[in-house]
Amino acid sequence: MSIPSAYLGIILIWSTTPLAIKWSGEAGHFVFGASGRMILAALLCLLMMALLRIEFPWHAAARRSYLAASVAIYGAMISVYWGAQFIPSGLISVLFGLTPIITSLLAAIWLRERSLSVHKWIGMLLGLLGLALIFKTNLGTNTQAVKGLLAVLVSVFLHSVSAVWVKRINVAISPLAMTCGGLLMALPFYGCTWILLGETLPSNLSTRTLWSIAYLGVFGSVIGYVLYYYILKHLETARVALITLITPISALIIGQTVNGEIIPLTVWLGAGVVLSGLGIYQWGQNLRQWIVDSG
Repeated sequence: MSIPSAYLGIILIWSTTPLAIKWSGEAGHFVFGASGRMILAALLCLLMMALLRIEFPWHAAARRSYLAASVAIYGAMISVYWGAQFIPSGLISVLFGLTPIITSLLAAIWLRERSLSVHKWIGMLLGLLGLALIFKTNLGTNTQAVKGLLAVLVSVFLHSVSAVWVKRINVAISPLAMTCGGLLMALPFYGCTWILLGETLPSNLSTRTLWSIAYLGVFGSVIGYVLYYYILKHLETARVALITLITPISALIIGQTVNGEIIPLTVWLGAGVVLSGLGIYQWGQNLRQWIVDSG
């Protein structure tokens, strides 16, 4: 596979995933949508591992890694599926743009990484400012939307916790095995959630909902990860990080065009400030060097 094709594939998958999450949880069936996606993804991962003869470690350190991965696969996902009921799908992608910033903060605290320079603090402050603009817009119009925003922020936090925890354990496991192990660890939690909430199999699922679950299970949970690790192996990190600046805007446009979502001007402004902060956070050092060289 060519690198440009894989790169464009990830942009397409990450841009459409928020809308697919929203569609898969239509009519209040968010637990069914999330659970169905993960069961399908787990089966597909097991099949791929068998066909490719990839080792599936099950020693103590591997199990801890799978548990750490399940924090994102269950905790982050169940939160975002619930929150997606109340906010435009594009906002999910915008808020997930904060993941590198939150991950770095957690790494500084948990892993003792000292990488928070001045430009990164500026990027974080801009991210908070953009977030404040988004919240200010929704606070005055829709209390449910605020709950959705908070749920997605919880999801972003748990996703970051999972990433730092996996890095702290630092076990050499193939990406497909890690994904499979995390899914298998997460499935019992989805089952418990299903029972505790008294869920039943929905009787009026639309074709769109079923196709969304299938899309997320195959592309969002498996193929997307494979493509991501593929380009991460062949491209420098800075070029891969550009995806986090592209997909929030494309997700907002897709949600507005395909799903008729109304995005207020202040939300667009807040999204722009968040992404500007992320850009400064990622490449502020290069910008400062360019200014020095130009002077």
